[in-house]
Amino acid sequence: MSTARLRIGLVCPYDFETPGGVQNHVLGLSRWLRGQGHQVDVLAPGRVPPASPARSAGPAITSTGAARAVRYNGSVARIGWSRGAHRVVERWLASVAPDLVHVHEPLVPGPAWPVLARTGAPVVATFHTATPRSRGMQLAARLAPHLVARVDAAVAVSEAARRVVVEHLGRDATVIGNGYTPATPAHFPQPAPFPQPAPSPQVGPGGPGPRLAFLGRLDEPRKGLDVLVAAWPAIRRRWPSAQVAVAGSGSRRLPAPWRVLGPVSDDERARLLAWCDVFVAPHRDRESFGLVLLEALTAGAQVVAADLPAFVDVVAGTAGHHAHLFTRGDPDDLVRALASALASPHHRGSEHPSLTALRDRYDWATVGAQLLDVYRGVLPASRPLRPPADRRPAAAARPGTSTPPAVRAAG
Repeated sequence: MSTARLRIGLVCPYDFETPGGVQNHVLGLSRWLRGQGHQVDVLAPGRVPPASPARSAGPAITSTGAARAVRYNGSVARIGWSRGAHRVVERWLASVAPDLVHVHEPLVPGPAWPVLARTGAPVVATFHTATPRSRGMQLAARLAPHLVARVDAAVAVSEAARRVVVEHLGRDATVIGNGYTPATPAHFPQPAPFPQPAPSPQVGPGGPGPRLAFLGRLDEPRKGLDVLVAAWPAIRRRWPSAQVAVAGSGSRRLPAPWRVLGPVSDDERARLLAWCDVFVAPHRDRESFGLVLLEALTAGAQVVAADLPAFVDVVAGTAGHHAHLFTRGDPDDLVRALASALASPHHRGSEHPSLTALRDRYDWATVGAQLLDVYRGVLPASRPLRPPADRRPAAAARPGTSTPPAVRAAG
């Protein structure tokens, strides 16, 4: 073929009804690829709710059937497999006729397995898991080595995720982080729980307290909310007017003054990050990336985060300026890092070269170009990858400006 316009099939293991990092990565990549003029179709379990960002993402999204919640990687994931999924996959591959298939988390049970078994197109797989002793990955690799063999090029979202691939699958992977589209909270009306963002107060011992925020499942141990709860008495003594807002599904007993917001939309998430002075990420383990830290930093907040390898990698260039690390699981060290954050000469809206470099590193223009290089490496010589001649204006690639996708259900 000589045409430069690629037909790309993206496969997501999780449904789009529940927001998540993998789902957002798939949607962000699809928007960027479409902005470069390529045709993109997405396959995933579950339904796409009408209010989902996927409705304005541009790609056609085909469902393989109902999704159900299962325990996975210390969390709850909504994956799915229906009786008619094989037929859906066959029809999808026939209608899309992809030049290349990009599968995310290929060893998670779901649409990836029949796609890998049936497609004749080159396959790129992105691994997001950073669980060192992943029994699920060990089992899948042992029972389905033929699926692993179908992957022509492996990508890992972090060095921690790459180590898991090497350990469990015996192959290497190219490290390419998650892509990121900066949120613009100023474009959204402010909801009742959050006052209009203002410059951070001058805080100190006995002075006005800071606004702290947490995002993640409240009852999921690896998210580390218990560490922030344990640190609260010391925080309250040092900053009596401190405010805390937590967002996420699940429930648990929390200190009375805290605001519990429940699950939040992407827009509400952006507003929460714009509201807080310090975003606290007390996660304990099994984090493969630190996208929420990047979102908080670019929203203008200071970040206090546990020293997980994936978090350290993301905020390394901003440490001491905008990000402050503490020993995971240590509430006393969390308080020390919070004091460091509040004492730093940071003001919302101020710019530091390290923050600019961080944004550039994970901007979709950078991450997308790196993924295209991987695509180039697996495409046959007769199918060169060149910039499409009919590239659309950049504005067409922005969320909300493309034609709503066709959402097809299994049947």
